[in-house]
Amino acid sequence: AQVRFKLCCTGVTRLISQSTHLPLRLTMQRQERGCLPCTNCFATVPQDKWYAVENFGKYSHMLGPGLAFVGFDCCSCCISFRSITSRVEQNTVNVQTKTKDNVFVTCKVAVQQSVRPENAYDAMYKLANVREQIESYVSDVVRSSVPHMLLDEAFEKKDDISEAVQKKLEAEMTSYGFQIHKALVTELVPDASVVASMNEINKQKRLRDAAVMAAEAEKVRVVKAAEAAADASQLQGEGIARQRRAIVDGLRDSITHGTGEALSTDKISELLLITQYFETLRDIAANSKAQTVFLPHSASAVADVASQVRSGIMQAGAGSRM
Repeated sequence: AQVRFKLCCTGVTRLISQSTHLPLRLTMQRQERGCLPCTNCFATVPQDKWYAVENFGKYSHMLGPGLAFVGFDCCSCCISFRSITSRVEQNTVNVQTKTKDNVFVTCKVAVQQSVRPENAYDAMYKLANVREQIESYVSDVVRSSVPHMLLDEAFEKKDDISEAVQKKLEAEMTSYGFQIHKALVTELVPDASVVASMNEINKQKRLRDAAVMAAEAEKVRVVKAAEAAADASQLQGEGIARQRRAIVDGLRDSITHGTGEALSTDKISELLLITQYFETLRDIAANSKAQTVFLPHSASAVADVASQVRSGIMQAGAGSRM
């Protein structure tokens, strides 16, 4: 029954003490009570805290985790406790500053600190507000480093800023009993208008690159099409030349076969022109949508086709020179 009574009283005492504590995010220190009601003779220290024992308000000694007998006390008048956490805590500091190219940015720095076990007294009694002290040092370092950098350099050298902040905090906070584990620049946020401008610049750059690539692709397509057309024309010309050669050889053989005569170059040219003339007439007649210009023509003028073609070519050349 006595054990149950003590446990019940201890639970009630802890609930009362917790209700009177300030939130952890506001301060690292708390006023604590002993584990027995109406007295602070005994104290139960959690694993993640240190207790400072104060006799009539004066610091006496430090208590580690576990149950400890502190001394004789009456109604918590003689002995009081002050606790501080031994956990690693993180403070997030937002610092607004300006870069070298006159761009305002908000630098978000996360500082992770804890109390040194051997300097718990300094951590409890030297600083009134740890968070504000850390914010002051972080703001001083950031506002002295970032203004010497361009916006792009600030993004590239976040590690350098983090290292400078950590060195400054380690040098200053050690004397107050705090150990700085890490100082991280987690975010650099420029002004919203600057972000929109940067996005627009990148967008226009991507559009320009896309247009250049599309033009290059069109150029390659046109060049390849021209090369293909040139190759096709060359092959077509070679085929037509072979066709004409075969026609001329056939006409010459058919005309001179069995006679022993040899055709001159002029005669062969006339035969070739006449052949092309009749092929042209055939092609015009075969195409129903052809647009043609009819010239005077009769069957009796077939013998003079070559001279007519030469005369037309010469007249066209003379007209173009005039």
